Amino acid sequence: MNKPHTIIIAEAGVNHNGSIAVAKKMIVAAAEAGVDLVKFQTFTAETLLIETAEKANYQKNLTEKNESQFEMIKKLELDYAAHKELIKYCGKKNIQFLSTPFDHDSIDLLADLNIPFYKIPSGDITNLPYLRHVGRMGKPIVMSTGMSTLEEVQVAMDVILDAGIKKDDITILHCNTEYPTSMKDVNLRAMITMRDKLGVKVGYSDHTLGIEVPIAAVSLGASVIEKHFTLDRSLSGPDHAASLEPNELKKMVSAIRNIEIAMGSGVKKSTESEIKNIPVARKSIVAKKLIKKGERFTEANLAVKRPGSGITPMNWDVYIGKLADRSYQVNELIQ
Repeated sequence: MNKPHTIIIAEAGVNHNGSIAVAKKMIVAAAEAGVDLVKFQTFTAETLLIETAEKANYQKNLTEKNESQFEMIKKLELDYAAHKELIKYCGKKNIQFLSTPFDHDSIDLLADLNIPFYKIPSGDITNLPYLRHVGRMGKPIVMSTGMSTLEEVQVAMDVILDAGIKKDDITILHCNTEYPTSMKDVNLRAMITMRDKLGVKVGYSDHTLGIEVPIAAVSLGASVIEKHFTLDRSLSGPDHAASLEPNELKKMVSAIRNIEIAMGSGVKKSTESEIKNIPVARKSIVAKKLIKKGERFTEANLAVKRPGSGITPMNWDVYIGKLADRSYQVNELIQ
């Protein structure tokens, strides 16, 4: 049985703060942490939102108060040239580049850059034209489901399927779109519900503080884990505060890889490492007192003690009432 490999996406998102130099440092940090992909976000402010759109409450608390969401987003754009440069840099650092498109032009831009799959953000799960466009691109899809109901996820999935994507090429990520997400709002069992009800591969996109929930998700069968990270949680910007720092990202990856190994094959059997302990830890039938040849074995003259190199006590009933074919000293293994 092949060992599972959870795809781990380090979500750089907009934590580069509009700086290519910072984005490159994040690529290095992600590569050193051992993740599979480092993911950015592709958008233009003009196609993403109207100028009067308000910030989320968490964004208001973490960014300039007099700055509009449009102004905040505008500073975080990565143009086509920046994408090309970052992809090239990812190649040098032996890590796969990925980005989430937030509009139609971005979908086409990423198609031109030949990304390995499309990542649909939670906010577009009710965006029919967007879903249809992504579905027609013919690449595997990973879709986050924050803020949504099971019915909304089903409808979005139907749109993608109707556009031509095969069910085997869809992975649904359970997600809670609050930054950070409190433990009481994680509801990790919803990931299992979507797997069972929708019949697709599932994963988890995490916005909690810490690394324990993604690790738990892997133990429950997540095939993809996505986690925001930053070079410094104290930096100014909408997503830094709810992100892991590089050393934490590395710990999360290490823990997930250990859990993958620990999950094993599912076959219950003795491992090679513990077989040597069987004679030490198990027990055998022994003489409780002096037993003479021809004497009948009884519960009064037999006992069960270590080591386990003799007759197993599971044969206790077989030996009770039999005649001893030789004499036994106290604590001698019955043969």
